[in-house]
Amino acid sequence: MPDTAKKSHLLDARNLVKYYPIRGGIMLKEVAAVKAVDGVSLHIKPGETLGLVGESGCGKTTFGRAVLRLEEPTAGEVYFEGENILTYDKKQMRSLRREMQIIFQDPFSSLNPRKTVGHIVGEPLLVHGLQNRKERAEKVVELLRTVGLSREHMRRYPHMFSGGQRQRIGVARALALNPKLIVCDEAVSALDVSIQAQVLNLLKDLQDEFGLTYLFISHDLHVVEHISDRVAVMYLGKLVEVASSLELYKKSLHPYTQALLSASPMPDPNLDRHRIILKGDVPSPIDPPPGCRFHTRCLYAKDVCHTNEPELREITPGHWAACHFAGQVGV
Repeated sequence: MPDTAKKSHLLDARNLVKYYPIRGGIMLKEVAAVKAVDGVSLHIKPGETLGLVGESGCGKTTFGRAVLRLEEPTAGEVYFEGENILTYDKKQMRSLRREMQIIFQDPFSSLNPRKTVGHIVGEPLLVHGLQNRKERAEKVVELLRTVGLSREHMRRYPHMFSGGQRQRIGVARALALNPKLIVCDEAVSALDVSIQAQVLNLLKDLQDEFGLTYLFISHDLHVVEHISDRVAVMYLGKLVEVASSLELYKKSLHPYTQALLSASPMPDPNLDRHRIILKGDVPSPIDPPPGCRFHTRCLYAKDVCHTNEPELREITPGHWAACHFAGQVGV
């Protein structure tokens, strides 16, 4: 990837690694590790939406949580507005939480069922110093109206809302402290398609209004296409392709991305599209294969793919792929 030290980037993750140790034996020594994220470098510019896609278990959610330090990275660096936040202590991180928020996947389990909506949305304001109850209540009303809800919803509990309304509450909570970056972790995957469209349009409107920056994590390629400026594709803890949304969907260069796109359902039943069937199962992240991690399922794998790991390189301007034969005939 290009030098991510540019100050024009809001967030820079450099060679980010997150391993989960597996312990065994009488002394519970570490015998192996789940390599959830293994050397991922990404940057996001202010006001941009970066979509992060891949199969379940590829490490995209772990990456999103690691850049927020909800999961402590094993190695690497995370720069926010030019400062390495992995060096921050608890007090500094508490202050930084105002700038970085997250919208969780499940709009029901992420909301405390014992608290009213007013309490849920207002809690970040209280934690970060807004002690005046009246001012806090007015701010909560303003936030609820911003996401399409009203004052009367303040006294209700999460179970009294639909899935789409609950996710709007989660969005309001994320907006409470006027953050610069919001990580949307499968933010619409638990919603019906019609409700997904409403929440996506809401996120885009809020981005235009408040100048928000999104890291949008999803397995749904059509959702990512609708909302993202750039798209990054992960496979087994590694990045395999990064490009603008238009470029990636028009001409993907990595065989894995091509397979994902061919499997994505299309609204036109008369559209003739070649379906790429991947062979085998996803290898274990505990013991990923040598060389290219995708070679065990790739239709175009050659000897070099079994031994040499391809680096993420720029094939065309702004279009990066980790494949020895990216951009060549047959791929």
